[in-house]
Amino acid sequence: MASHSPADRRRPARVGVTLALASAASVGLLGETGHADPQLTTEQARAQVATLYQQAEQATQRYDGAKEQADRAGAAVTALQDELARKAAAVNATRDTLGSIAAAQYRTGGVDPLLQLALSSTPDTYLERAALMTQAGTRQSAALGQLAAQQRDLAATRAQATDRLAALRDAQATVAAQRSTVNAKLAAAQALLSHLTAAQRAAFAADDGPTAPAGSAAASRDTARPPLAAPAAPSPRAARAVAFAYRALGRPYVWGATGPGAYDCSGLTQAAWKSAGVSLPRTTYTQINAGTRVSRGQLQPGDLVFFYSGVSHVGIYIGGGKMIHAPHPGSTVRIAPIGEMPFAGAVRPS
Repeated sequence: MASHSPADRRRPARVGVTLALASAASVGLLGETGHADPQLTTEQARAQVATLYQQAEQATQRYDGAKEQADRAGAAVTALQDELARKAAAVNATRDTLGSIAAAQYRTGGVDPLLQLALSSTPDTYLERAALMTQAGTRQSAALGQLAAQQRDLAATRAQATDRLAALRDAQATVAAQRSTVNAKLAAAQALLSHLTAAQRAAFAADDGPTAPAGSAAASRDTARPPLAAPAAPSPRAARAVAFAYRALGRPYVWGATGPGAYDCSGLTQAAWKSAGVSLPRTTYTQINAGTRVSRGQLQPGDLVFFYSGVSHVGIYIGGGKMIHAPHPGSTVRIAPIGEMPFAGAVRPS
C-alpha cells in the first residue's frame, strides 16, 4: 500500500505466544464480557481470527484508498493556495496601476483636461498633451478591464480551493474512521488469541506457514532469490517484480505500509511492480483493473492474484500454484498456495 508517515503506520502486535491482551470489545465474537468462549477449539478460534483479519484487511484497503485521496486533495489544496497568492498579487498590482492614474487625475485639480489643454500657450503643446491624455485614457480602460478579469479568475480559483478543501476534510474523516475500524478488528483478534491456551496459540502459530522458501532463513531475506527451479517469468518486467517479491520475504505485515521495511498486501504488489517500472494503483480494488485479466489456468509468474468476493487481498504469483503475499497483521511476507483463500481473479500488469 501507500507510503505513510510513522503516525499513519500502526504496527500490530505479532500473532503468537507473546501476544498481549488487548482491551477490545468484540461482542459479536467474544461475547458481551469481551472474553473468548473457554470451549473454543483451535479450529474455531482460527476461523474467527481469520474472519477478523479479513474484515481488518477490507478496512485497510478502504483506508489506503481514502489516504491516497487525502494526499491528492492535500497537494491540490497547496497548489491552489499558491495560485491564489499569485493571482491576488496580480490583482493588487493592477489596483496600484489604477491608483496611480487616479492620483494623476486628482492632481489636475478636477479641471476638465480638454479645457486645460485648450488654455495651453502654443498649439504644439496642445497637440502633444492631447496625445498623452488619449494614451492615459486607453491605459485606464485597459487596466479596468484587466482588473475585472483578474477578479473573476481569482473568485473562480478561490471557489475551486474551497471545494478541494472540503474534499480533503471528507477524505481525512474517512481515513480516521477506517483507521478506527482496522484497529478495532485487530484488537478483537488479539484479544481472542490471548484467551487461547498456550498449546492452542502454538498450534495456531505453527499453522501460519513458512515465511521463506525451504532452506532459507529469515536473516537472509534481503538476498532471497527465486530458486533455480522457479518457472520463468513471461517478460523482463515480470521477472523483476517476482525477484523483488522474493527479496521481501520475511518483511513484517503492517497495514498501510508500502515498504521498504514492511508491507500490507497491495503495498507489496505495488512496490514489486514499481521496481519493474510499472505504476500500479494503491488498493486491491483498483489494482484488479490495472492490467489484462487472465484466468486461473493462464497464470504466469508476476501476475497479480486476488481473493475474496470483495477483492480485499492480493498476492504476486510465482508459479507452481504459489504466490508471495503479505497475509495479515502479525505475520510476514511469505510463500503460500493460491488455493488457501477464495480466488477472485487475476491480472497481468504491463
